Amino acid sequence: MLTPITELKGVGARLAERLTRLNVFFIEDLLFHLPFRYEDRTRLVPVGSLRAGDEAVIQGTVELAQIKFGKKRMLLVHVTDGTGMILLRFFYFNAQQKEALARGVRVRCFGEVRAGPKSLEMVHPEYRIVVDPEEIPNVDEHLTPVYPTTEQLHQLSLRQLTRRALEQLAQGKLHLQELLPAALLEEMHYPELSAAVQYLHQPPPDVALELLEERNHPMQLRLAFEELLAQAVSLRQRRMRAHREQAPALNCADKYTTQLQAQLPFKLTDAQQRVFAEIRADLHKAEPMQRLVQGDVGSGKTIVAVLAALQTVEAGYQVALMAPTEILAEQHYQNLLRWLTPLNISIAWISGKLKGKSRRETVAALTAGTVQVCVGTHALFQEDVEFARLALVIIDEQHRFGVHQRLALRNKGVKAQLHPHQLIMTATPIPRTLAMTIYADLDVSVIDALPPGRKPVETVVVPESRRSEIVQRVAQACQQGRQVYWVCALIEESEVLQCQAAEDTARDLAEALPQLRIGLLHGRLVTAQKEQVMQQFKQHQLDLLVATTVIEVGVDVPNASLMIIENAERFGLAQLHQLRGRVGRGTQDSVCVLLYHGSLSQLARERLKAMRETNDGFEIARRDLEIRGPGEVLGTKQTGLMQLRVADLLKHQRLLPAVNRWTEKFIVEHPGEVAALIQRWVGEGTRFADV
Repeated sequence: MLTPITELKGVGARLAERLTRLNVFFIEDLLFHLPFRYEDRTRLVPVGSLRAGDEAVIQGTVELAQIKFGKKRMLLVHVTDGTGMILLRFFYFNAQQKEALARGVRVRCFGEVRAGPKSLEMVHPEYRIVVDPEEIPNVDEHLTPVYPTTEQLHQLSLRQLTRRALEQLAQGKLHLQELLPAALLEEMHYPELSAAVQYLHQPPPDVALELLEERNHPMQLRLAFEELLAQAVSLRQRRMRAHREQAPALNCADKYTTQLQAQLPFKLTDAQQRVFAEIRADLHKAEPMQRLVQGDVGSGKTIVAVLAALQTVEAGYQVALMAPTEILAEQHYQNLLRWLTPLNISIAWISGKLKGKSRRETVAALTAGTVQVCVGTHALFQEDVEFARLALVIIDEQHRFGVHQRLALRNKGVKAQLHPHQLIMTATPIPRTLAMTIYADLDVSVIDALPPGRKPVETVVVPESRRSEIVQRVAQACQQGRQVYWVCALIEESEVLQCQAAEDTARDLAEALPQLRIGLLHGRLVTAQKEQVMQQFKQHQLDLLVATTVIEVGVDVPNASLMIIENAERFGLAQLHQLRGRVGRGTQDSVCVLLYHGSLSQLARERLKAMRETNDGFEIARRDLEIRGPGEVLGTKQTGLMQLRVADLLKHQRLLPAVNRWTEKFIVEHPGEVAALIQRWVGEGTRFADV
């Protein structure tokens, strides 16, 4: 039984409301709200031995306290302990503080030591007045925890509340249920839960601090394992629930899929055929398909999804295909028109820019069931959009969508207890062990081969100082009948500024290369303008396309064989790989030039080095995970499901095989503990697993 946080001494309604922002609803939650770093206040440090960058406790006598006036009023307090002098600098203070820190007063301080203009300093240290000169200098017995906090909730309050909760735990007034079986604890050599929690809130002074900071201390690993197990058990339970749900069994004579494959100018690869066979088998079942298709840029995920859509339409149902950006949704729409119109299949398009009569007519046709396939952005799940018989939801680049959006679209297909099938596509491949954990509720298919003839793209890294050479290279490529992309980086989080940068670049290139036909594509163009520019580029009415990252995914122009990415150091690794995937789609050799400005940070150097060294999407994804961490790469910062408190998917990867091994065992052998384990670590996230 959990104890409400309001039963802890000192927690009233207002403080309880602030604690809920940290997902602390019960006293037990407070014990699982762990420090993210520690301060060593276990010993007094002589002022004379301090170095800039140290965090230390010092004690000394005030020699001089003065207010200095300038741009900003400051209180400067000079303190000495006989071994040296340090300056305490306060920007925010009152008259009482000035009086309290008078000459001759003994003071105990903790803070970060900085190099000042004339001496070492502490800026706004924590301090207290030492009243009794005979007082033996007591120091903390444990390292001091520093907790993740929120507005109007001070560190000191969190420390005090946590100390009270730990006292209740030690006195037996509070009980932390041990949910991991004894056999697991023994196999992994883990301590009991209460001991681990107590240790991590109050580590002894001689703890291996590097292990704690790396989150690799045995006490942290014990909690990380339990959290990862909770996540895996939650997802596995969702999978078991899905197997009990009903979905329309989409059996048909494969008339449409046969006709489409006959009219395609290419043959499906073995990998595409294998993945479609897995999808087709799922669609034949009367339970909802939950399948993730991973495939590198250009591996041909879209055509596989279209074959699944045809299977659904032939069985008499509707399909919704959702893409994260207008330009990608438009590209899907154009492809579907080309492939499906000869089969007399009706296709519609919905985006935020579709207004008035056109929108009303499209929505009415969807509700009536006369539209068989609908392509769109997040506009697909707006309230007025209703489907007559939605049986398949296809989500492209799924990690770009928030969990609520995906849930809303899925719910549009729930009719008479029947749930739609879901096909999720991503060009962000992830290592298999991670996939087994993160996507434990999904079946995973991998398109692990590129279409024949696809050549690896040569990638070169060039400083801005050689820009004129690159411009000449563009001219040569276009003279040879090839086409070129020039991509402008996001200058800052502003679409307006990004578009402005693209416009300026297009103008500069037009002046430098007057013989070329140059087009401009950015997010602020209206849909019709974007479509027109893309069509002109596809039909080789343009030689050079200057664009923002709107061309990142899905754009397919085989004759484009040179790409310049300006300010390449500003892009993430996955985004660079996606952009590079726009070239190398034809028969000629292709090159991607990463043009960087100024000196490179270590992080940017690693990213550009990875791009130069490999074209393999799985290797790029692995390095991206190392550089950015899983939350960014996989979109879990949005999903609500994998918001990990203790575990780190990258640092604790080595735990995953054992977690995956114990998941099924835990559900089968310890069914009574399943709900408590999920409640402790996942909480509200469980309902999002329906996505």
